[in-house]
Amino acid sequence: QVQLVESGGGLVQAGGSLRLSCAASGSIFNVMGWYRQRPGKQREWVAGTTRGGTTNYQDSVKGRFTISRDNVKNTVDLQMNSLKPEDTAVYYCNGLGYDGINYWGQGTQVTVSS
Repeated sequence: QVQLVESGGGLVQAGGSLRLSCAASGSIFNVMGWYRQRPGKQREWVAGTTRGGTTNYQDSVKGRFTISRDNVKNTVDLQMNSLKPEDTAVYYCNGLGYDGINYWGQGTQVTVSS
């Protein structure tokens, strides 16, 4: 059974930092990443990393967020710095399997107060 379990969300003031973690089990993923769903918006891609270590970011988070992956532990983290109120969202961990199937975590709430 494939599972992705997120942790690390919470409430932080603008300008603060949070670190999200995602622990995966049951599969090895080609690409792992983070998505978010802001209030009233559709889910959007935030950052991703390949198994080989290539990383990509949504423009709005470049220079503030850092994605990192541990292939041995099968984890992916998202370090979020200089947080803004518009970063408030439910953040989802995502894993794209080599079978082409997308797997999702249950989501973790991040709230940034102004």
